[in-house]
Amino acid sequence: MLLAVALGVSATLFGVRVRFLVGLVRGAQPLQRSGDVPRRARNEATIVLGQRKLLQRFGPGLIHAFIFWGFLVLAPTILIAFIGVVDKHSTLPWLGHQGWFAFLVDVFAVLVLVGVLGALWIRKVQRPARFEGSHRGEADMILAMIGTIATTLLLWHATRIALGLNEWPASWSPVSNALSHLFSDDSATRVLERVFVWVHVLTILTFLAYLPRSKHLHIATAAFNVWFARTGPGGRLEPLRFDDESVPEEDIRFGAGTAADLTWKQVLDTFSCTECGRCQDACPAWATGKALSPKLLIMGLRDQVFADGGAVVRARSGGGGASNGTETAGRRAGGDASGGGGARPELTPLVPGAVSAEVVWDCVTCGACVQECPVSIEHVDHIVDLRRHLVMVESSFPAEAEPMLRDVERASNPWGRAQSERADWASELGVRVLEPGDPAPEYLYWVGCASSFDERARQTAVSTAKLLQAAGVEFAILGPRESCTGDPARRIGNEYVFQAFAEQNVETLNEAGVTKIVANCPHCFNTLANEYPDFGGRYEVIHHSELLASLVRDGRLAPRRSEGLSVTYHDSCYLARHNDVIAQPRELVAAIGEPVEMERSGKHTFCCGAGGAHMWMEERGQAINVERVRQAADTGAGTLAVACPFCTVMLDDGVQGSGDELRVVDVATLLAEAIDDPT
Repeated sequence: MLLAVALGVSATLFGVRVRFLVGLVRGAQPLQRSGDVPRRARNEATIVLGQRKLLQRFGPGLIHAFIFWGFLVLAPTILIAFIGVVDKHSTLPWLGHQGWFAFLVDVFAVLVLVGVLGALWIRKVQRPARFEGSHRGEADMILAMIGTIATTLLLWHATRIALGLNEWPASWSPVSNALSHLFSDDSATRVLERVFVWVHVLTILTFLAYLPRSKHLHIATAAFNVWFARTGPGGRLEPLRFDDESVPEEDIRFGAGTAADLTWKQVLDTFSCTECGRCQDACPAWATGKALSPKLLIMGLRDQVFADGGAVVRARSGGGGASNGTETAGRRAGGDASGGGGARPELTPLVPGAVSAEVVWDCVTCGACVQECPVSIEHVDHIVDLRRHLVMVESSFPAEAEPMLRDVERASNPWGRAQSERADWASELGVRVLEPGDPAPEYLYWVGCASSFDERARQTAVSTAKLLQAAGVEFAILGPRESCTGDPARRIGNEYVFQAFAEQNVETLNEAGVTKIVANCPHCFNTLANEYPDFGGRYEVIHHSELLASLVRDGRLAPRRSEGLSVTYHDSCYLARHNDVIAQPRELVAAIGEPVEMERSGKHTFCCGAGGAHMWMEERGQAINVERVRQAADTGAGTLAVACPFCTVMLDDGVQGSGDELRVVDVATLLAEAIDDPT
């Protein structure tokens, strides 16, 4: 009876909370996250079961893996313990009698205890900065319960062996068997056997009731969050659908202003945060003294979801439709249920209620947080949605960004220059400008605004054009018909402007019959390849470093290698992390000089500071580009190679600001210099 009461109380507390949480997810804004089942299954196997992301930090990752894998193996012992509470002479049929399973239980119970002690050592002795702001007391309580569960399991088995109650061969349980020698076959041991199994079971039931109310909710939600994570390129943002005729005009979503505006995946993100701080450790804004902590951002949003969630669920319950897990009926940004007509609840604005505006604008959208997150939280999507609401609904954004947005709308480029000047850099190179009605070239060279108008970035376009000509590649440029892709407007939150340029550029490219595009700007590359398909623009898009590397491999370009040239290559976030272009730029560096790697490189690169429209915003605190230059200078290399015009500008500014003697140059320019006569 006591077990039935305890189980009933625990299950009721668990069920009530889970029903509330499920209601929050089902009532959130719709988002399509279906398909690509093989990739999703692979993520479950590697990220969840294999703990791949956690093991990137091997020591802490292994500690967590011990606990996680331990509970997977020990799961059947919960049922065995329940049976043992009712009848100490009974156990789970077959499995409870197996020596091999008893051996696994001993091994993994010990590994769980090792994991608990290791976690306590890290938290209490090492005290890494990434735990700043996390709920440390709550974590300590969770670790104490986990330690109690593992310890009482071993002691319960030890007393059963001492009393001769074990259904499995004692020799298969080396740890429990060794502990059994601490007990005698007497009444005291019989009492202790009952105490240990009851403490074990009651701790499990307490853990069950507490779990959905704690930060360890991620135990239940992480696997779902990983399954529904984006499987395509990380640089793609979900478009807002202003033209969805099935949604009333007043219900169109303009980013996230309150908890009711969050998509179901964003709500699930907040439930899944482990507060491990890996995102915070990787964030270049946090590393340079900014207010932004991706961890604290998600925690703040989670607190607001819980605070306002009841009102949202109640408002939508009046007419809410059923959800299939990837689509929800609740659409109204203010809190009504689709088709319901309930009153809109008064909700706290996410900015500044959950996070400050300063936090929102500190982000450079580099994706380091997403890359590091062990449970596949999509922090950048949260931040961009917050920006969208601030910009499009409240007209609130940094004042220094206003000229950029005005110039993009007025002049079709952030520099505010006349479109007639776009091809000035190519006037003496004999580069073909694609006119209306002309046959499409093999490659359209998308030059981008930076390489068209910025003096330092222009050299990349010149070098790329010369190299393509030297290799006999048929290409052309759009010249004045090329407009801004809309990337800076989108990243700052002005989705209207982005979509207008996306539709205009797609129309131009499709009318021209373009099928292949080469771009030297990773931001243009990402937008053309990953975001324009949402607007009918499907092209084969490659980065100029990829094309140039293939031309070198094929022998169509033959650079001279300079043994005395020491080069460290900086990975652009939008190239390496967001789009997996890592090897090809390094091929070019290796063909030209002696490569030297920075500590943070590849998918773990450190941002130059220009992303998220920060090329046109003031930066508070220590400059990100100066910090990246310091990292480059620490390698001892004399040349800092890049493959992005934004990185060229930002890192060159960083060199000038730091006083380091580094030459910042694009890989295309290095390649052109290493060829006798590129023209």
